[in-house]
Amino acid sequence: MARWRQRTERGAAPWVRTRLRTAPGAAVAFGVLVLVTAFLAAALPRALDAYETKGLRQEIAGAPPAATSMELSAPQPGLEIARATREKAVRPPALAAVRRAALARLPAPLRADTRESAYGVRTSKSLVGLNPWLPVIDEPPRFTLAAQSELAAHSTVRGGRLPTAAGEVTADTRKVEAAVTEATARTLRLRVGSVIDVDGFGGAPLVVRITGIVEPRHPQGGYWSAEPVLRTPGVAADPTIPPQFYWEAGLLLAPGAAPVLLGSQGQPELYWRFAPATGGLTAQDVPGLVSRIASLEGGPELLRMREIAGGTATVATDLEKVVGSYTTTRAAITPVVAVGAFGIGAVAAVVLVMAGGLVAVRRATELALLRARGGSLRGIAGRLLAETAVVAVPAAAAGLLLAVLSVDEARLLPAVLGASAVALLACAVLPVRAVVAHRRPRAHAERDDLAHARPGRRRTVAELTVLVLAVGSVVALRRRGASSAGDLLVSAAPVLVGLIAALVLVRLYPLPLRWAARPAARGRGVVGFLSLARAGRSSTVGVALPLLALLLALTTAAFGGSVLAGVSDARDRAALLATGADARIAGPGEVTPLPAGVAGAVRKVAGVRAVTAVRIERTAELTSGGAGAKEGLTLIGVEPASYARLARQTGLGAFPADVLKPKGAEGAGTGGVLNAVASPGLAERLGRAPRRITSLAGDLTVRIAAVRSRTPAAPGADFLLVDAAGLTHSDPTTLLATGAALDAPALRTAVRGAGKGLTVTLRGEERAALSDAPLQAGAERIYTTAALAGAGYAVLALLLSLLQSAPERAALLARLRTMGLTPRQGRRLLSLDALPQALLAASGGMLAGWATVRLLAPGIDLERLALATAAGRVPVVGASLRTDVWSLLLPAAGTVLLAWAVAVAQAWWAGRRTSITELRTGGMR
Repeated sequence: MARWRQRTERGAAPWVRTRLRTAPGAAVAFGVLVLVTAFLAAALPRALDAYETKGLRQEIAGAPPAATSMELSAPQPGLEIARATREKAVRPPALAAVRRAALARLPAPLRADTRESAYGVRTSKSLVGLNPWLPVIDEPPRFTLAAQSELAAHSTVRGGRLPTAAGEVTADTRKVEAAVTEATARTLRLRVGSVIDVDGFGGAPLVVRITGIVEPRHPQGGYWSAEPVLRTPGVAADPTIPPQFYWEAGLLLAPGAAPVLLGSQGQPELYWRFAPATGGLTAQDVPGLVSRIASLEGGPELLRMREIAGGTATVATDLEKVVGSYTTTRAAITPVVAVGAFGIGAVAAVVLVMAGGLVAVRRATELALLRARGGSLRGIAGRLLAETAVVAVPAAAAGLLLAVLSVDEARLLPAVLGASAVALLACAVLPVRAVVAHRRPRAHAERDDLAHARPGRRRTVAELTVLVLAVGSVVALRRRGASSAGDLLVSAAPVLVGLIAALVLVRLYPLPLRWAARPAARGRGVVGFLSLARAGRSSTVGVALPLLALLLALTTAAFGGSVLAGVSDARDRAALLATGADARIAGPGEVTPLPAGVAGAVRKVAGVRAVTAVRIERTAELTSGGAGAKEGLTLIGVEPASYARLARQTGLGAFPADVLKPKGAEGAGTGGVLNAVASPGLAERLGRAPRRITSLAGDLTVRIAAVRSRTPAAPGADFLLVDAAGLTHSDPTTLLATGAALDAPALRTAVRGAGKGLTVTLRGEERAALSDAPLQAGAERIYTTAALAGAGYAVLALLLSLLQSAPERAALLARLRTMGLTPRQGRRLLSLDALPQALLAASGGMLAGWATVRLLAPGIDLERLALATAAGRVPVVGASLRTDVWSLLLPAAGTVLLAWAVAVAQAWWAGRRTSITELRTGGMR
């Protein structure tokens, strides 16, 4: 007997293998769903890490090297030290030794880019050049002398040779060699062999002979741009009244000539400059980076640096300000991204639950039979868990692997946690559904349709709880805004709004069906009545979960689409405010009149529709009373008709052209009172009485005739707009061109041929520049993915819902065909059977999406997300969330069309099969 039992157990087919062989298609489909969801769950945190890291690196790399470089400096050795020791301390071997030690002591995550780093000795105070042939503005030029390392590696000699230190240079030496850059030589009229006498060296000046003219190899790199005066001369001024201007330039000495600077009065100092290496920085290093910088500037790390550079050494950098700007932008963007990520995560979870529920419904009879024959809940749940895990765990691992391979430079742990959460949910759905549904054995299944179901107290309490949470999250988001990515209640606001809409629609779902079924019952046909009756007999779970998934997906798609639409509108507006038209042509600073032929050349360019010439005077002044005090303003002279047309087309302060025309003979010529359009702030200062304006275009008297907040010529300034005919000098300084398809290369060629030094600013290029920052571009990609994934999960939820009821519909169609139902009626029946739920979900999704956007718009600020380079730009008013009609209509319409197409396809497929196949004996439908 024992041998027979052992042989029987050994011959039993394994449960998992049998189930997978029985339904291989369902297992593959479930695995694909888990793989895609796990990929999204793992790729999202990695994408966040990747674009935040890229944003940090670009923020540092794009900042001026003078702000990002870390400079360790020390004053010259004290005079109490022997002269030979002082000179030895500034020679290249000693400086190089300090550099090596400082590099080793830079605290992580700070690392130096040695290619753009430098060290040496320089005069911190510029010294006067005494030669009379040097160019003079108000005072003689001044020079910064620097004996900087590795000049040969960072420059190309264009004339002469690099300087050398002949013999042993000391503090008493009065003749040295130097090199200058091409820009310095051109500005100060220097050439190879020029001799400059530099004051500030005691009795006799220092004679500096120019031996070479060099061209920087990487002029924007840290070596040259950390101290720009060494690369390019500039104009400086003494703090006197009136200010005295002079040229300031750099002279590059040989490193071995550094001791000569000890004899100067230019306050020589030793320096070691380290350009930051961004290749190893990540977004997670930001807190440590800020902490280490603070410690270097005034903490324990500074004491360590003083051990090697001297007790008076200091470390200076503005790198913490650059990182702080990045942190502020990231803090503004991350909460907005968290709202979209939370929404798509909720949709994916509901669809996974639906997929497990579909299997549970299909196998309800099988599981009930196992329970009736003595199967334990633990045993059934364990077997279901095993067969689900065999598919879900490898699929989730594959999704994680794809995410890791697709997105580089990101942490692994968040991706593993996301994929693990998907695998855990996928494995748990079927066993949990089976345990809940078959807690006790039942001989017959209880009726569970919408017409019979009555909400119990627990369901009512749960729904009220969700309602309270939704109201609280919406109120918090409207009051505080999306200020913290860790506030889950705020991030879940769109999901909670969609959940409330689903609960309301589930309760209201039977009512329209009953209202529509009454007239259908009195009609002659049976198709309409049967379809409505079947829709009303749908199970509560079979309607609630698909409806919830569809509403969440449609709400997420609408919210994501609205965010993208708001971002696009804000960028369009910012680009328009930056240019005032489709193209802006002006001279340097918009202060010099344009050449006579520029306007005609621009009009001939392909795509140019209209050209408006304006004169902009940014140095105009008005007398404010009291001791002749002056207040600055921007005066704009325009041709009224063409400029009014431009303002109307761009939507920037449109006004009637007659506003600028004087009434009667009051404004004839240039001596009368001119009507003006002013900005609100300037209008308040001027009042309604005539006021006198002084400008380079001529003195004039104006009266405010209209007030506008913006104008194309000067969108971000307090402006005063007048008729150019009333100006003494009305030559235009700026051209504003409009055209839908401007030929940018042809426009630049035409402008270049008409005059020199003119700049062309295109609205399209300004618009493109706003999308280049990694933080904004990465966040936008995530929202695009959320919108597309929401639409995809909506389609999947609809398909799962239709698949769940497909066997019942096929069996019903087969029975009705035996009673005389025609194929055409069958197609109509299945189409109408699928439409009620699809129409309810589509209409509910549109309403929920619209309500979500309207409710949350006051708490979502899209300015940081939209404007990548907002610093220095004209503020954009209204960069907020708005409803995007296409994001509401397209997914909803697609849901209805897909439901109808699937129903028609099923009717066609069912018509090809015989009724005997569908109604065979022993069928479970």
